[in-house]
Amino acid sequence: MPKSRTLIILIVALLLTGGTVSFAQTVASQQDEPKLIAVLKNPDASQKEKADACRQLAIIGTKDAVAPLVALLGDEKLSHMARYALEPIRDPAVDEALREALGKLKGMPLVGVIGSIGVRRDAQAVQPLQQLLMQNEAGPYAMSAAVRALGQIGTVAAAEVLKVSLDHAPPEGMPDVYEGLFRCAERFAAEGNRGAAIEIYDTLRARNASHQVRAGALRGAILARGGDGVALLREHLRSNDYILFSAACQTALEMPGAEVTQALVAELNGLPADNQILVIWTLGKRGDATALPALFALAQKGETAIRLEAIRALPQIDHVSAVPVLVELSGNTDAKIAEAAQDSLAALSGDQTDAAITAMLESGQSSQRLVALDLMGRRRMTKSIPTLLKAAGGDDAKVRPAAIRKVGELGSIKDLPALLDVLMRATEREDLDAAERALSAVCIKTDNPQSQAGKLTSLMARAKPEQKAALLRVLSIVGGPEALNAVRAAANDANGQVSDAAVRAICSWKTAEAAPDLLALAKTSSEPSRKTAALQGYINMVRDDSLSTEQKLAMCKQAAELIARTEDKKLLLGVLGTVPSAEALAMAMTHLDNEATSAEAGFAAVAISEKIVEQNPQQVTEALQKVLKTTDNKNVIKTAKQTLQKARKAAAR
Repeated sequence: MPKSRTLIILIVALLLTGGTVSFAQTVASQQDEPKLIAVLKNPDASQKEKADACRQLAIIGTKDAVAPLVALLGDEKLSHMARYALEPIRDPAVDEALREALGKLKGMPLVGVIGSIGVRRDAQAVQPLQQLLMQNEAGPYAMSAAVRALGQIGTVAAAEVLKVSLDHAPPEGMPDVYEGLFRCAERFAAEGNRGAAIEIYDTLRARNASHQVRAGALRGAILARGGDGVALLREHLRSNDYILFSAACQTALEMPGAEVTQALVAELNGLPADNQILVIWTLGKRGDATALPALFALAQKGETAIRLEAIRALPQIDHVSAVPVLVELSGNTDAKIAEAAQDSLAALSGDQTDAAITAMLESGQSSQRLVALDLMGRRRMTKSIPTLLKAAGGDDAKVRPAAIRKVGELGSIKDLPALLDVLMRATEREDLDAAERALSAVCIKTDNPQSQAGKLTSLMARAKPEQKAALLRVLSIVGGPEALNAVRAAANDANGQVSDAAVRAICSWKTAEAAPDLLALAKTSSEPSRKTAALQGYINMVRDDSLSTEQKLAMCKQAAELIARTEDKKLLLGVLGTVPSAEALAMAMTHLDNEATSAEAGFAAVAISEKIVEQNPQQVTEALQKVLKTTDNKNVIKTAKQTLQKARKAAAR
């Protein structure tokens, strides 16, 4: 027995036993065969014992085991396991025994035996199976099994029986007959008996059968003919039957050679639109460059749907000759055509495509240049940075900001000096915004953005107010002590635009190092908007994971003293929920009776309680009992009850 077969049987045996049989128990030695046979013959052995013996015999069984196993074929409960053991045994006695069983068994055991005959591909069983079909007494399941088994056997004689069945089988049995004939034909084709395969396929495609049968038969008939199948392919490319037409197109995908491509191309122009689209799709999937001239012609004029399909097929063939065609179409007045051409250009590979897109950017048409910028981003054309920087300093007001943003998208930290130069030259609002975004993008691509702060702060002295404001916003993203010091200094700038930008930068700072600045602004600023922004920034900073619980609690207390607005109370309650402290719970509970903040207080109280329930069960119990009386939120109620139960258990310990 082949090793692979043995391994499969071992795996199946383990699965059938739920994986409980050890490897040593599963692999019986040849010397164990008499003992296993004795189990099968023992009338007192249990069903499980006999089934286990069958599993072992499937691995080591010889001719000696055939008769005892055959004796079980009529047993409804053990027939399956007996056949499981018989099928791998390489001895003609098995086939002879299975054939004899055909005339003795009924019901599902008979169906199973027929299946095993098919698995073993017993050519001598063709006549007994034919007799079974002719008698028409075995029942529909057995008849179907017999037809399938003939297909598995796959001999000329088996095929002849199945052909006869085409005219005699009941309608409900025809799918099995078709399946059996397909199996025979596939086997003939694989063995080089093309004539027999073609005869079957031609017979099937001539019948008034389901579209699956007709389509499958046409596929087989074309492929079995080899090179001669192109004529049959061409014939059905002209078919009015869309099922056969589409089957011909699908089959063309399996056929190599320029002759097939030319057959598809030759029929294109005379086809209805839907058929043309399918042929174009097929040509794209085939990837044969000889189809390109025809596809170029279809892409440039005609019905929109056909043009779109032709354009979409071009990147699948992926030939450089498609580049100029797609470049031209990318600016088409029909938005759908232009978009499809741009998508195809983005998908084409190769440096020549990149060069063509770069040339588009260097053209004099703003619309074409903007398309080129989009394509550079989609193709990740990092080598185009010099060209992008050139466009970023050009005269085209539409292209400039788009080019600047693209440098930020594709560039790296080595492009920071060039982007800073762009920022320092920028005067238009849109250019400044683009430069700011680009600078932020390249800075955060580094492992240590804070290391770039010096390059940004060195320009503050000679930057114009609008440029300073942009630099300050980038510094807030970069972060770090050096950046924060520069922002602090700018907060006192005489220019309102600069100082306002600095304050906003501090308010959006991500780390707690800016907390003292925010607290000071919240306490002392004379401008209400700055005061509110600073207080909110300070409260949000409590979420910084680098802070200890004590630091977070202290900040919450500081903020609580300054809060006047309901919105800010809700914001504080939101961060209080992250502080695992009994004092934080007490702070949250002070807002529970206020209708405006009751919901947020309940959320916060439950969130804190979950974190401190083991350490403060009594306080948690009191707090959650109050929360349950004031809230109707189902999630809060559910979590509160679960935590309350934990608190009571903790208090009882």
